[in-house]
Amino acid sequence: MRLGVLDIGSNTVHLLVVDAHRGARPIPAYSHKEELRLSEHIEDGDHLSKRGIERLGAFVAEALQIAEDKGVEDFMAFATSAVREAANGEDVVARINASCGVDIKVLSGQEEARLTFLAARRWFGWSSGRLLTLDIGGGSLEIAAGMDEEPDGAASLPLGAGRLTRDWFTADPPSSDEVRKLRKHVRAEIARRVGDVVKYGVPHAAVATSKTFKQLARIAGAPPSSDGPYVSRSLTRAALAEWAVKLTKMGAAERAGLPGVSEGRAAQLAAGAIVADATMDLFEIDRLDVCPWALREGVILRRLDLLPGRLG
Repeated sequence: MRLGVLDIGSNTVHLLVVDAHRGARPIPAYSHKEELRLSEHIEDGDHLSKRGIERLGAFVAEALQIAEDKGVEDFMAFATSAVREAANGEDVVARINASCGVDIKVLSGQEEARLTFLAARRWFGWSSGRLLTLDIGGGSLEIAAGMDEEPDGAASLPLGAGRLTRDWFTADPPSSDEVRKLRKHVRAEIARRVGDVVKYGVPHAAVATSKTFKQLARIAGAPPSSDGPYVSRSLTRAALAEWAVKLTKMGAAERAGLPGVSEGRAAQLAAGAIVADATMDLFEIDRLDVCPWALREGVILRRLDLLPGRLG
């Protein structure tokens, strides 16, 4: 079965086409994405701008055409924090659904955390025991933990790398005072949720997903993406603590010159590192394993789980 999943994120809008069936791993067949940066198209405090809506609608229409051209049998579309938190988000989704003939689902933060957890659990398997997953997006931080495929603790916090950069930093690089204030804010927000997430037990393994963690791991010496998804990649607390300081002292242009850092995400990497450092510290994580699967794969896996099984 060929599936298409459209991920409308705060930074990137991404169409992924996969070949898969129940019980098998989804095999990527085609990928098309664009950095629309919807979180930067917010005006009047909390509304998606006309320009942002137009660009999103055009991409959705293009994605549907590509999916048809690629022979997609089942098409799914979902949106995360940028659309979820916009005051006109529901109207935007309704308008695009009507004009494009699609059904975009706006995920809650809890759903994001739970589906990302599912993807990580399937990737690392039962041998990882009680699993803790962390994902830093453009608009939010998702945390989940549990022994099964459904986490028993999950949280979504407004600590996305793009959001924090936009709301807390006024200079490039940010001033030491701005860095200190953001660090204090981030740690207070995360500390409130630690007990809720780990109250059922201390994790046996900790896993990171998202572009932010992948870039931080690469900077700290993890193998490049060109080595493929099956190469082990990790990030230690000691290495991250060092880079979290260094990145706040670099401008975006300098960060973009680091291994694995894209120009489009360089501006928000310092804030992302502050969140990552705080999370590892407060959850007492010495080492994170980087998972190549995340929310998109979780959505696909959940869809495959709903397909009729085959016997014989």
